[in-house]
Amino acid sequence: EKTHLNVVVIGHVDSGKSTTTGHLIYQCGGIDKRTIEKFEKEAAELGKGSFKYAWVLDKLKAERERGITIDIALWKFETPRYYVTVIDAPGHRDFIKNMITGTSQADCAILIIAAGTGEFEAGISKDGQTREHALLAYTLGVKNLIVAINKMDTTKWSEARYQEIIKETSSFIKKVGYNPKAVAFVPISGFNGDS
Repeated sequence: EKTHLNVVVIGHVDSGKSTTTGHLIYQCGGIDKRTIEKFEKEAAELGKGSFKYAWVLDKLKAERERGITIDIALWKFETPRYYVTVIDAPGHRDFIKNMITGTSQADCAILIIAAGTGEFEAGISKDGQTREHALLAYTLGVKNLIVAINKMDTTKWSEARYQEIIKETSSFIKKVGYNPKAVAFVPISGFNGDS
């Protein structure tokens, strides 16, 4: 019997949550190539070609026009060991209630952090959502955390930048209650599908 696993994807607005989640679902066989090609065509027609994976999850017209997630999106797929439900949560502060709803149902959280110059810093600033999402996840009882450091391709996969982000992130997740030694840090490019 396979175990059911609820995974919530959280993080600052524009860190790449929907794109990463959409690409993961595609790579795990949860969506077919034809559907992705359809999204790619539709996104390109609106001048948003890079949103093809995000559109797997961002279905509302307003989400697609604004390029942000407003409501939580659920997607299910299977792996050899698990039935996985992925919950894509909005990163925008205006939709924090929706993020809380999604996170409260999760066994594990994937905190997406953008590695780009200025992006990481914006996410962890006092107005950023990175810290707040980590705190909310812990407070809501999500004890398993994975930190995916996204957009590493934009830093040319810089080891120095990766280590800098791990150090900073370890410090603040420890303050909210996580043990950084028990947290997996993974360098990724959600759009390219690299990890």
